[in-house]
Amino acid sequence: MNIALIAHDAKKKLMQNFCIAYRGILSKNELYATGTTGRLVEEVTNLTIHKYLAGHLGGEQQLCAQIEHNQLDLVIFLRDPLTQKHHEPDVNNVVKFCDVYNIPLATNLATAELLIKSLDRGDMEWRENYK
Repeated sequence: MNIALIAHDAKKKLMQNFCIAYRGILSKNELYATGTTGRLVEEVTNLTIHKYLAGHLGGEQQLCAQIEHNQLDLVIFLRDPLTQKHHEPDVNNVVKFCDVYNIPLATNLATAELLIKSLDRGDMEWRENYK
């Protein structure tokens, strides 16, 4: 499965901890991330991550293009809903594209854990029918 990882600045440490905790599951999949998030996760997990540009420099558009071409199976986007982002329209595009193209999306830790455990159980195999 192809999994995208994105985290707002206030959630990057949480993303690192999530990836440490679920390293075993994540290591069995192809990982993609916006630039800074990908670099930070790689530093603490030694996972191989295909990195886009930084989110505000075009990484979110690259991710949306992969969603549009059905090249991602799961998106974990740890958002900070309490801080205004200058690139908020791009953030909303990721959510919109996941909805339009039927890509499972987690925007908080609780949902991310549910989806990653579901992936480990094999519950995401239905995605193979979409490719």
